[in-house]
Amino acid sequence: MKRSHLVIALLAVHLLPVAAWAMVKPLRVVAPELVGLTCTQDNICTDDLSRVAEARALLHSSNTEVSNELGQIRSLPKAVFCSTSQCSKKFGLGRSVAFSVGKFGVIFSHQAWQPFYVRHELIHHLQNERWGTLNSWAFKPSWLIEGMAYSRSNDPRQTLPEPLESWRSQYQLWESKVGAKHIWTAGENVQ
Repeated sequence: MKRSHLVIALLAVHLLPVAAWAMVKPLRVVAPELVGLTCTQDNICTDDLSRVAEARALLHSSNTEVSNELGQIRSLPKAVFCSTSQCSKKFGLGRSVAFSVGKFGVIFSHQAWQPFYVRHELIHHLQNERWGTLNSWAFKPSWLIEGMAYSRSNDPRQTLPEPLESWRSQYQLWESKVGAKHIWTAGENVQ
């Protein structure tokens, strides 16, 4: 009886990551090659190699801008750039245009090849580096996490759909009170 429990436990340990990868599509950023993408040595993955230079330029210019404005990103995440809706669907990007997966990676749909979207997701990556992924995701209010990303990415849309516009406004008010230089330390205390 004990041997069968051990076999079941070993199978579960080995199959759980595979099941998570298959069912939680954003986790596919860990191994995008398994869904047909090609990755470069600098961790840029795409379904269209003819656009790698464009993706690289977007990522690196956005990294420079975010780092200059908010502080250095310690480690650039793996960046998945989809050029087709089929690719976007493989990563679960239905209504989302882009998605940050902890400190592992960022995913950009076929609609997100714009600097403000890339900056937005790099800001989320920086939040995860500074405040921790679990803390940012589970314990920080949306107005802080999303408001910062929409505001500091210089999103050109004058009015965002609610509640995003309210979150951006609330963040901007908060930043004006704490000062741009103190957002990371002041943000640690926001729950």
